[in-house]
Amino acid sequence: MTDMQLTIDLATAHVAAVCLRTGPVERLGVELEWLVRDASDPAAPVPLDRVRQTVKDCGELPGGGQLTCEPGGQLELSSGAGLGLAGCLADTVADLRILREAAHANNLDLIGYGLDPLRPPRRILDAPRYRAMAEYFAPFSPAGQLMMCSTASVQVCVDAGQGSGGDRWRLAHALGPVLVGAFANSALREGRPTGWKSTRWAVWDALDPARTRPVTLRAGEDLRGAYARYVLDAPVMCVRDGSGVWRVPQGLTFRQWIAAPGVRPPGMDDLDYHLSTLFPPVRARGYLELRMIDAQPGDGWQVPLAVVSALMDDPVAANAALAATEEVRGGWQAAARHGLATPAMARAARECFAAAADALERTGAPTGVRAAVEDFRETYVERGRCPADDCL
Repeated sequence: MTDMQLTIDLATAHVAAVCLRTGPVERLGVELEWLVRDASDPAAPVPLDRVRQTVKDCGELPGGGQLTCEPGGQLELSSGAGLGLAGCLADTVADLRILREAAHANNLDLIGYGLDPLRPPRRILDAPRYRAMAEYFAPFSPAGQLMMCSTASVQVCVDAGQGSGGDRWRLAHALGPVLVGAFANSALREGRPTGWKSTRWAVWDALDPARTRPVTLRAGEDLRGAYARYVLDAPVMCVRDGSGVWRVPQGLTFRQWIAAPGVRPPGMDDLDYHLSTLFPPVRARGYLELRMIDAQPGDGWQVPLAVVSALMDDPVAANAALAATEEVRGGWQAAARHGLATPAMARAARECFAAAADALERTGAPTGVRAAVEDFRETYVERGRCPADDCL
């Protein structure tokens, strides 16, 4: 699996180059994960062949999206990089229509919850990647099993922006707790309340902190340097080989692997694979991937997509959001546990949604999504509620 001898300097430069590609803010993307249920028996496990048949029946999607199957049978629809909100919405709606038709033909339902509220975790994919992942996360049981097999999210992807990308990076992290709380939608596990509004976030938070907690910038550190440090200091999930049995080292960071290669030295392809096994709430993939939002029911995914787009891309709304979130910065756990039930988080959400609504109107966003944002705002945000409260 080696392609060249890596050094710390080469690895740092590579991470800096591939993870943050700065430039004009133009594109928007979304990744929609869905729990898949048997339409006749919501508590029954769904066989892998029916999930795969659903993917096969979709064929080439008209909007350019890609379908993948997750370890527990969840389906993920990843949009193309649409030019702006209207384009992303149109393409994803077209692709989702095909996916829903194929699921219906196979007697399956696509369910929008952050965590499966009924069924225990059950892995149905047995690829080497997922065997290694299951072994790596075994000490974090049951969080590891739940993360792999029972969670679903809405992930919004935005350009990193001009300059160093640091301004939009900081804005994304400032918004993060508000997005967790406003869209919390995973209060049940195996039919019982968990004590969290976003149990999905609690599950991720209980995993290996070196690969799931937010990336922090130290004093005087630029974003590229901070992200490279985070990547190199994260433990290696697995060392791949051609046999299909991948070794799972214990406590070996990528930095240590470079310094003391052991069985074999790592190559650039190993570093790229390592990047794919890191899951901070804002992940740098050339663009910024916001991973903190629970899956939403029906077409509810359009609301976080529009709100993130408005607050990240409109300068007036961005400034308002930065001011609104000052009191709740870093409040990830409080947002996951309480949703918008605390006064500070409720106030921050109201101000952020007001700024987003104004920006969507100012920029001429499609009427339908503006109405959806306003309906969500009135139903939940203005009342200090989130979708999880409906289940409770």
